[in-house]
Amino acid sequence: MAINALVQPLLAQPLFRGLSPSQLTEIVRCAERIIYRSGDALIAEHQPSDASILVISGTCLRIDDNGDPSQKTRGEVVPEGSIIAELAMLIEIEHVTTIIAQGPVKALRLPRQKILALMQDDPSLAQHFSACITSRLKLLANDLKAIDTSEDDATIPPLLQPQSADQAAAAQAS
Repeated sequence: MAINALVQPLLAQPLFRGLSPSQLTEIVRCAERIIYRSGDALIAEHQPSDASILVISGTCLRIDDNGDPSQKTRGEVVPEGSIIAELAMLIEIEHVTTIIAQGPVKALRLPRQKILALMQDDPSLAQHFSACITSRLKLLANDLKAIDTSEDDATIPPLLQPQSADQAAAAQAS
């Protein structure tokens, strides 16, 4: 598959938007091209990860065990164009789910060691990833603040509101 055809799926991911064509080409060059067969696990729950996986073509399924490994059930579809374990190419993580190929799946595996080596050679790449992650963390913090504020603004029905001792005594007297 031509490098240009592999760069396009990267551009669909927010983490890679804004990188130069040469940076994207270098990322694709260091990536491992993998073809998974139907039933192959792309990632396995509770296993450490040393790479992100970008699904180029094919469909996968996230398996949900609902906390009970003996009760595995079918979960949500992971379509082509998805990136799996995105941060694993930058930091050490443990997978929280299992994802299985539903047929032939072509993917790019972005190994952490190779991405970190690229960032050492090109500090602007590291700055880009850092800025993207910082921006996401700020959005998350703002969302959490909004949730917290909306909970504070929620009205508590009068019967459920805490009462002072005088109010409680007056309520019992009536």
